[in-house]
Amino acid sequence: MKRIHPQPKIQKKKALKKTAPKLPASVSPLDRRREWRLRLPLQAVIHGRLPRGEKFQEESTIENISSTGAYFCLDSGVAVGSKLNVMIELPSELGGGKTMRLLLGGITIRLEEVNAKSKRQGVAMRFKKDYRVIPNK
Repeated sequence: MKRIHPQPKIQKKKALKKTAPKLPASVSPLDRRREWRLRLPLQAVIHGRLPRGEKFQEESTIENISSTGAYFCLDSGVAVGSKLNVMIELPSELGGGKTMRLLLGGITIRLEEVNAKSKRQGVAMRFKKDYRVIPNK
């Protein structure tokens, strides 16, 4: 007579239910950026060169900013890939009562259509890794 050994029981693993992380109400589910954007108006001066090589300087308001880039509007007509420098006036609360400026360099990575009313163009900029904090005199 043959002996039949019972087969060991194989435990089935339960499938893990994949769920997307919950986003704050202010973040669109279509916004797939890796960094959080802060929507706060910061006064800035943008310096750079136009596609024909002329230097320009223009005041603007940063509409949103993150650790990797910023979005603002310009009249100047820059091109994608343009090198820009942005000088942002920091609130005195961040400088221990002293006003300071933050100088960030980078390149334009996206341009929006020129607004028919304001004649300004939306500019998305990616920062380089280095920056300077400059105290106001």
